[in-house]
Amino acid sequence: MPHSTTTDDLFFQRTGLDRDRVNRIVADSLAGADDGELFLEYRQSESVTLDDGRIKAASFDTTQGFGLRAVSGEATGYAHASELSEDALLRAADTVRAVRTGHTGQLAVGPAGTNRTLYTDLNPLVLTPFAAKVKLLEAMDAYARGREPRVRQVMASLLGSWQAVRILRADGSHASDIRPLVRLNISVVVADGDRMETGSHGIGGRVTYDGLLETDHWRAAVDEALRQAVVNLDSVAAPAGDMTVVLGPGWPGVLLHEAIGHGLEGDFNRKKTSAFSGMIGQRVAARGVTVVDDGTLQDRRGSISIDDEGTGSSRTVLIEDGILKGYMFDRLNARLMDTRSTGNGRRQSFASQPLPRMTNTFMLAGTTPADEIIASVKKGLYAVNFGGGQVDITNGKFVFSATEAYLVENGKIGPAVKGATLIGNGPDVLTRVSMVGDDLKLDTGVGTCGKDGQGVPVGVGQPTLRIDGLTVGGTSV
Repeated sequence: MPHSTTTDDLFFQRTGLDRDRVNRIVADSLAGADDGELFLEYRQSESVTLDDGRIKAASFDTTQGFGLRAVSGEATGYAHASELSEDALLRAADTVRAVRTGHTGQLAVGPAGTNRTLYTDLNPLVLTPFAAKVKLLEAMDAYARGREPRVRQVMASLLGSWQAVRILRADGSHASDIRPLVRLNISVVVADGDRMETGSHGIGGRVTYDGLLETDHWRAAVDEALRQAVVNLDSVAAPAGDMTVVLGPGWPGVLLHEAIGHGLEGDFNRKKTSAFSGMIGQRVAARGVTVVDDGTLQDRRGSISIDDEGTGSSRTVLIEDGILKGYMFDRLNARLMDTRSTGNGRRQSFASQPLPRMTNTFMLAGTTPADEIIASVKKGLYAVNFGGGQVDITNGKFVFSATEAYLVENGKIGPAVKGATLIGNGPDVLTRVSMVGDDLKLDTGVGTCGKDGQGVPVGVGQPTLRIDGLTVGGTSV
């Protein structure tokens, strides 16, 4: 679609739907309910993958549809379809009316409109020719092999989407957004004798492909993947036991996202299944620890001008100087907890119901230079990059694997280690933060968060942190 396309063009002119008729259907289907909305979506998405110099896979997909929701108390009626027609809407309306008998109050007031836009409405999929995307991936492959003779495999991929959404409420209010999203990934395998190691990196955001096509940008991504792989070729077995751990800035914030962030989402706290339930105003972290969720950052992967219920995004302070200040809310959980939505109602697609979800979640910078934090450690671990992890929301226990980490001895960074895992408890680990760096860094635009089977783009970040007495799992004691 050209960049001048509007949500009116997509959802009314193109489909033949009459806006007044649609408004009446929505108002009638939600009459007597506590809340609800019609969510309209149109999305184009693509991916191109190159493996060892050849295009391995390429796809392009267009989807559209709607989700109609009525909420009464805690009960929800939801119907969705990939057909944008009045007949489909009427069938959906019959379905969601079933929950109205349990309503507990008046229909919620629609959100105030906003003219704020945090990203371009240009469609990256059609602005950049397919041949240019293939040429970029081929150039990355050639550059990686030219930079490092030990490269054995290169895999590079481009992913992009262009999503238009419109939310209609029973009071006749509308909210709309057009969201671009792109991502460039690079993974390399290097070998030295019989030993093989992998390094990977990615960049992206709510932008067009233009920035990714710039030579300096994609070369920097390849260089980073090569650096990680080569570092791991010389890694030694990771130690095990309780020790001081320094977390690097940026992507290590994924631990904060998983181990703490999910526990601060409104649904878990309303149901009292989070380790942070009922702790507003209490100390949950060391002094100097301030954590925010901010969906208003320009061009960031996790940013949203409005959430998927039509509420404007916001900057929500979750923890301030160690004190728990608030949770992240969608409309349903906010209403049931007698508060306001923070603009965190998000869904994967029209086929999914909105849930309270993070946007860009990160810890603010402190005042200590990063090199001073490293210098303060007599013996410990410096973890720079992370892979997968597991978290139990009810008690905050987590296990995370470090894909890049180093020994620290007498204030100096030593050899890289392989196989290190961090084991701890989210609420407890925040109290063990003894130093907060002045080098806040956000991730490079690659995060996707999963919850209840739904994936949404997110951002993470943090400064360098010193954590005392964290358990490290490894193979060398």
